[in-house]
Amino acid sequence: MRTFWKDFKSFALGGNMFDLALGFIIGTAFAALVESLASNVIMQFVAALFGKPDFSNLSLTVNGAEIKYGAFLTDLVSFLLLAVVLFALVRILIRYKMGNFKAQGTVECEYCKEFVAVDATKCKWCTADLVPVVRDDE
Repeated sequence: MRTFWKDFKSFALGGNMFDLALGFIIGTAFAALVESLASNVIMQFVAALFGKPDFSNLSLTVNGAEIKYGAFLTDLVSFLLLAVVLFALVRILIRYKMGNFKAQGTVECEYCKEFVAVDATKCKWCTADLVPVVRDDE
């Protein structure tokens, strides 16, 4: 039982668990911030252009069933805005080397045909020397 408790304590208090929890909390707060940007700023521009602050009232009735495509369009705009903001933020962090980002993909080893990180200098499978892929933004 002591070994179980020791292993559990090591797992629960380990750095990866706290990193995950912190990332989840910050991600949730960031999503709320971007959602606020979408609904309070971007969709207000939509209201200025089209006369409605969102599309949630748009619907279509087919055989008595109401299809609320307007709510979907509003959620789609919010999602796309969140994706664009996250993409831009990651690009900025990579450009200024502020993030601890690992390789942004894999390439196939020309010798053993296994996949390795794009910045690898040696294949982890066959130990062949590799030339790392140089990205344009570095």
